[in-house]
Amino acid sequence: MLPPTRSHRILIVTDAWLPQTNGVVRTMTTVVRELRAMGHVLEVIGPDRFRTIPCPTYHDIPLALLPRRRLVRLIDAFAPDALHVATEGPLGMAARSWAKRHGLAFTTAFHTRFAEYLQARTGVPLRPVYAWMRRFHGAGQGTMVATQSLRDDLVARGFRNVRSWSRGVDLELFKPEPRQQWNLPRPIFINIGRVAVEKNIGAFLDLKLPGSKVVVGGGPVLERMQRDYPNTLFTGPLQDAALARAYAGADVFVFPSVTDTFGLVLLEALACGTPIAAFPVTGPRDVLANASGRIGAVNADLRLPPDEFRKMAAETGYPLDRVLKERGLTLSPEAGID
Repeated sequence: MLPPTRSHRILIVTDAWLPQTNGVVRTMTTVVRELRAMGHVLEVIGPDRFRTIPCPTYHDIPLALLPRRRLVRLIDAFAPDALHVATEGPLGMAARSWAKRHGLAFTTAFHTRFAEYLQARTGVPLRPVYAWMRRFHGAGQGTMVATQSLRDDLVARGFRNVRSWSRGVDLELFKPEPRQQWNLPRPIFINIGRVAVEKNIGAFLDLKLPGSKVVVGGGPVLERMQRDYPNTLFTGPLQDAALARAYAGADVFVFPSVTDTFGLVLLEALACGTPIAAFPVTGPRDVLANASGRIGAVNADLRLPPDEFRKMAAETGYPLDRVLKERGLTLSPEAGID
């Protein structure tokens, strides 16, 4: 194992990259920033460098069109010491194929439950999709997962070399002040993320709750949900400081998804001092139980001061200046990114 203080040339290939806005992109941009700060040379190859087509059923996501030839040239030009394949899309499949042909060890990450997403959107059974994903990830030296419950689930499904790789939250950006005032009847229940079928947002918006409901984000069913729920405020996507103010200005963050592998938004909400309501499933079960020892309709006592929730975020996900050093990445030519 090479010492992590030595500089390495690290290549990340991902089908989810800027200007997309989602948890995978936020995770990968953070990893890139922190590894560069540690002295490593980072290159990211995403769909922004290729001709693209819209993803079926999710037109906001571009997919690289026949990327293999150009991708190979980019990989050869960078000459990486370590390769991380972040996604299972066209770029991820092409990078995996190149690495296998050239004998370069690489790692992968399991960010998204594509099997469940496909089933929700098209009715495709889970078994064949998981079989394909087992084969995809099985070629690597390790599959990174964010939570223990996801790790247990994948191992039970026959995945091997599954490795824990937690998430961090930016405590400088996400904080209890300043906060969005909203000028709506209180309490304010907020959901932040992709407005998509698999996020189960309807389960939240169908609830009879006092006060107001707010949904922050864009996605393929945004227009339909705006029509179906005219009494809900849909802001569209928010970024950076505006996003942090939105979290901080809510009374409860509602996370109705039952298919997320982690839910970075949970850490961001806690860092802003906002209590969370979530189902006890993978993601919330790990983040919230680790943070406070409790999971319920609302995780933790709403009477707790914001600093207590912020402390939970720091203890669960670590501030970003610690997450890579204490729980994150080490490097070796044998194992790529570990």
